[in-house]
Amino acid sequence: MIKSLIIAAAALTMSGSFAQAQTMIQKNNIQLSSDLMTPEALWAMGRLSGAAASPNGKQVVYQVSYYSVKENKSHTILYIQDINGKNKHQLTTDAKSESDAAWIEGGKKIAFIREGEIWSMNPDGTDRKQLSKTEGSVEGFRFSPDGTKVVYIKSIPYHGTIKKNPDDLPLATGRLATDMNYRHWDHYVESIAHPFVANVTANGIGDATDILEGEPYESPLAPFGGIEQIAWSNDSKQIAYTCRKKEGVQYAISTDADIYLYDIATKTTKNLCKPADYKEPAIDATKSMREQSVNHQNGDFNVGYDVNPKFSPDGKYIAWQSMEHDGYESDLNRLCLYEIATGKKTYLVNKNNFDSNVDEYTWSNDSKSIYFLGCWHACVNVYQVSLNGTVKQLSDGWYDFGSVQTLPDSKKLLVSRHSMLQPEDLYILSINKVEKKSKVEQITNENKEILNQLAKPTLTQRWVKTTDGKEMLVWVILPPHFNANKKYPTLLYCEGGPQSPVSQFWSYRWNFYIMAAHGYIIVAPNRRGLPGFGSEWNEEISSDWTGQCMKDYLSAIDDATENLPYVDKDRLGCVGASFGGFSVYYLAGHHNKRFKAFIAHDGAFNLESMYTDTEEAWFSNWEYDDAYWNKDQTAAAKKTYANSPHLSVGEWDTPILCIHGEKDYRINANQGMGAFNAARMRGIPAELLIFPDENHWVLKPQNGILWQRTFFNWLDRWLKK
Repeated sequence: MIKSLIIAAAALTMSGSFAQAQTMIQKNNIQLSSDLMTPEALWAMGRLSGAAASPNGKQVVYQVSYYSVKENKSHTILYIQDINGKNKHQLTTDAKSESDAAWIEGGKKIAFIREGEIWSMNPDGTDRKQLSKTEGSVEGFRFSPDGTKVVYIKSIPYHGTIKKNPDDLPLATGRLATDMNYRHWDHYVESIAHPFVANVTANGIGDATDILEGEPYESPLAPFGGIEQIAWSNDSKQIAYTCRKKEGVQYAISTDADIYLYDIATKTTKNLCKPADYKEPAIDATKSMREQSVNHQNGDFNVGYDVNPKFSPDGKYIAWQSMEHDGYESDLNRLCLYEIATGKKTYLVNKNNFDSNVDEYTWSNDSKSIYFLGCWHACVNVYQVSLNGTVKQLSDGWYDFGSVQTLPDSKKLLVSRHSMLQPEDLYILSINKVEKKSKVEQITNENKEILNQLAKPTLTQRWVKTTDGKEMLVWVILPPHFNANKKYPTLLYCEGGPQSPVSQFWSYRWNFYIMAAHGYIIVAPNRRGLPGFGSEWNEEISSDWTGQCMKDYLSAIDDATENLPYVDKDRLGCVGASFGGFSVYYLAGHHNKRFKAFIAHDGAFNLESMYTDTEEAWFSNWEYDDAYWNKDQTAAAKKTYANSPHLSVGEWDTPILCIHGEKDYRINANQGMGAFNAARMRGIPAELLIFPDENHWVLKPQNGILWQRTFFNWLDRWLKK
C-alpha cells in the first residue's frame, strides 16, 4: 500500500500539484502493508528543520522536506502554527520549494528563499513578493535587526587552484589544477561562497556589496557552513563572519578559521581572533601539527576552528564556538566569549566545566547566560552556562536535541529533538530554575500517521567492561515483537567520524529502527574515540586507529554473545560507514571468525593511498602523524601504516559488501573498489554497490531505496540461513 501511495503522489507531482501530493501522504491516508518499517515508509517521512519563532513568541514557522521516490527528488514546504502546536497552516501551495524562513519587520512579514531568491509574505501566506534579483544565486540570508539591510550568501567564480580554460575552448571538460584544494567534498572548486550586504527598501533589495571583494577566500566555510556563520551586530552597523583565509596547500592542511568583524560604513575588517601583526609559524605539510610550533605559541591566537558568531542582546559580547588546535578537526569545541569593549576572550564552556563539545547555542534574553547543546554519555541535552562559567543541565533522557532558540518568555526555549526511535520534531522546553529536569512539551508530530502504524523496537543500554578495565556505554536495540526466548541475528555497528558520538541520532540511511524491523539486534558501542565521555576518551583514537578502539568493538559484541541469550553468536554481522567502513575492513582480517558477513560503506581501505587521496589533508596528518614517505616517522605513524586494512586481506575469510560513492572526495571511491577487487581475487563472496552520482552520503531517493534493499538482501543472505 505504501508503494502505491507514493506512486499516486508522484503523479500529482508531475502535474504541478506537489503540495496536494504531500498532503495526501501526510494526512490520514497512509495504510502500511505491515507494522514493520520498510525503506519506502522511511522515505515517505517528512523531514522537519529550520524552525523560527515569531518575535512575540506566539507562532513558529518551519520547513518540512518530502521525497518522491518515483520522481527521485524532494520538495520543501513551509508551515506556520501557534507556538502551542495548534492552528497549523501550510504556507507553500505549489510545486516550487520554499525554505529558510525568517521573521522580518518585527513579525509582520516572513522572508524565505524560493528558486534562489529572497521573497517575503504575510504570516498567513498572502502578499508574496520577490525582494532580491540575483539570477537565483542566494544560498542563505539574514536581515539586519533594524530591517534596513540584508546580508546574503552567493557563490562567485574562483580560479585560485583550477585555471580557467581558454575562451576559445568552451566545450573543453579538462581542469588544470595548480595547487591543492582543487576539489572539496563532492565538487571541483571553481566557485566559492561570499557574503554580500545590501540595503532593503520598499522596492526590495538593492545592489549588494561583496564583504570579501577581491579576497580569494570562502565565507561561510565549505562544505557545510551556512548563514549560521554570519551575524549582525545589534545596531546593524557591523557584521561578524567566519573565514579561513588560506588557499592551496595551506588551506588543505589547516583548520585555522577566524571570526572577522566588518564595518559597513568604513568597509574595514578586523580579525577578532588574532592581533594585526600576527605571523603564523612555518608548518611542515607532511606531519601532524600536534607537536608543531603553531600549536605551541606563547599566547592565545585561536589557531583552530572558530565559527558561528552571535552577538549578545545587550551588544556587549560576541560568542562563538572555538577549537584550540590547528589541524585537529575533532578538537574540543569550546564556547568563546569576546568582550567587544576590551577585546578580552574567555572560554565560557571548556574542558574544566563541560568536557565535551558545544554543538549549538543561543543567548538568553538578558545576556547573562547562554543555552547550549552538548553530548554527554551518548545523549545530547540542553545546558545553561552563566557568564561566570557555571554550567547547569536543563534536560535529560535518551534523546538528542538538535536546535535551541530563546523565546520572548525567558522561561521557555524552542527546541528540536529526535532519538533512535523517533525523527525530528519541535518542542517547548520550560526552564525549571530549581530542579535539574525541565518540562518538555511536543508541539509538532510530523510523522504521526506513519509512526502510529509501526511496531517499535526496544532501546536498551549496557555498560561493558573494556580490555583495559574501563566502562563503555553500549546501545542494544531489540526488534519489534521481541521474544526473549528466541535467538536473533545480530549486527555490530561501527561508528564513523572517527570522533562522532553514537548518540540518540536518527538517520535516513543508518537507521536502527529499520534494522531492528528487519529482525536484527543492533549492538552500537561508544568505543574509544567518541565525544561525550571526556577528552581523554575522545582523543585516545588519534594515531591509534587499530588499537584500543578495535578492542572496544570486540568487547561490545563479545559481551552481547556471552551475556544476552537471545543474541545468536553464529549469526553475527559487522557494518559501518566512513571510519566505520575502515573498521569493517580492518576487522575483516582480525575478527577470529566471529562474523558471518561484513558491510563497509565509504571506508578507508589503503591508508597510504588515503593519505594523499583525501582533499582535507589536515585529517590524515593529525590522525596518522606522518606522510608515509617520511624517513623519520613516529612509532604511531609506523603502526598506523603497518595496520592498514589492505595489508591483512590475506586473512579475509568472510563475505563482504562494499559500498561507495564516486563523488566522495573525502574517501575516494578507489578505496571501496580496491577492497571489493581484493576480496574477489581471493575468492571471497563479495559485492560492490557503486554510486556514480553520490558523495560520502546517499542523498537521492531511489539510490536510498537501492541502498537499503542491497544492505538487507546481503545481510539476509548470510545471516538468515
